[in-house]
Amino acid sequence: MRYIDVKDLTFYYEDEPVLMDVNYFVEEGEFVILTGENGAAKSTLVKATLGLLKPAKGTISIAQTNAKGEKLSIGYIPQQIASFNAGFPSTVLELVRSGRFPRDRWFKKLTKRDHEHVQKALEAVGMWEMRHKRIGELSGGQKQRISLARIFATDPDLFILDEPTTGMDEQSRNEFYRLLRHSAHQHQKAILMITHDHEEIKKFADRQIRLVRKEDTQWRCFHMNS
Repeated sequence: MRYIDVKDLTFYYEDEPVLMDVNYFVEEGEFVILTGENGAAKSTLVKATLGLLKPAKGTISIAQTNAKGEKLSIGYIPQQIASFNAGFPSTVLELVRSGRFPRDRWFKKLTKRDHEHVQKALEAVGMWEMRHKRIGELSGGQKQRISLARIFATDPDLFILDEPTTGMDEQSRNEFYRLLRHSAHQHQKAILMITHDHEEIKKFADRQIRLVRKEDTQWRCFHMNS
């Protein structure tokens, strides 16, 4: 089942063409990476897909329901989302736990499964040992990691992640990629992740989508490698 299906997307910044006739899709149960050189409009493509930017033309379809027939949930982490200031009162654990409260459960206690999910999310980004720290005390990279952990705690059907491993060492990246692959293959999540072209990620991802420049023009076109 396709959770994202984009056809002939073209986008301009003012009068400058940035993306031209882009076609791609992401299906339930697969881990897809989006790569390309700096300035290749990877983040722009994701934002246009989510409706945060309006393309000049093309069709964008995001599934309304997941494979179980329930309303599709999306977890999106843009680049450098973390902007909590020094006075932010919450602890790491409190913030990530808040991701386990659906709209109808704000005043209900978290279950054992909820607590386990929160712990796994924090462990996945290497922040479990810092769970009692105040968020305002963390570095920018650490704030990015707990933002990512909170998305995991919400357990979305579709993950859209913009360079989430910035600041992670190779071992941490590999553990994170392994978790994404497990989420896709064992829990039928759909994952689209913008990343630098790290060689080690290729053994974890199902497909690579690469944005490149079209020959003899300034437009960027879309290529997909299996």
